[in-house]
Amino acid sequence: MDAGEQNRWKREAAVAAAKLVENDMVVGLGTGSTAAFMVAELGRRVAEEKLRFIGIPTSERTAEQARSLGIRLTTLAEHPEIDLTIDGADEVERGTLFLIKGHGGALLREKIVASASKRMAVIADETKIVKQLGSTFSVPVEVVPFGWQATERKLKALGANPALRPGTDGKPYVTDGGHYILDCAFGPIAHPRKVARQLDEVVGVVEHGLFLGYAQQVFVGGSGGVKIMKRARTGKLRDARKKKLHPLRRRRS
Repeated sequence: MDAGEQNRWKREAAVAAAKLVENDMVVGLGTGSTAAFMVAELGRRVAEEKLRFIGIPTSERTAEQARSLGIRLTTLAEHPEIDLTIDGADEVERGTLFLIKGHGGALLREKIVASASKRMAVIADETKIVKQLGSTFSVPVEVVPFGWQATERKLKALGANPALRPGTDGKPYVTDGGHYILDCAFGPIAHPRKVARQLDEVVGVVEHGLFLGYAQQVFVGGSGGVKIMKRARTGKLRDARKKKLHPLRRRRS
């Protein structure tokens, strides 16, 4: 596909979703190429429409862009509840709106921000819509550098086919939180909740890129303009939001 056309679709979806932001909101600002278009549009609205809101960025890269555009920033310490988060996705599963995120390297902060949000809108181009997660993208898994090889072995035992993500310098890619990423090629995932639970139980895993039950709507840019996908009602839409005790932080009995 032509990269210019794909970028146009991303930009159109980002501009449409940015209209959700209203005065006095606390807004989570996503990371990635599509989210960058959204931040740029919000910067335009701040300058031209005098839009007043404060943002919580999901990466240092997004924070730098937002500051350059005059967007006021805050932290979760100051504003623990977010009105709206707008972020991109690597894959969106049709119907459930389950996501794979993290190929931009910010999955941990993205999930923290999403979990603190009253609602989450996702922006994507139509190539990101899939029947099953894992069809075109691997699942990024953020891991502690100490003993990452042991964590990798545990992921291999789950059939994850993990690969350590390299940085531009040839060394392991390091996230804003100081962790490594193992990209796990599961292939099409028939049972995302089961895989998410398995990943949650691996000691050494900080977080994974399966975002299940977070997105309420997806703005999809494509050849026919921007379409809005809404989540199908299943009765168990929000269980991914329930607070879980991470394997690295279990209480001792």
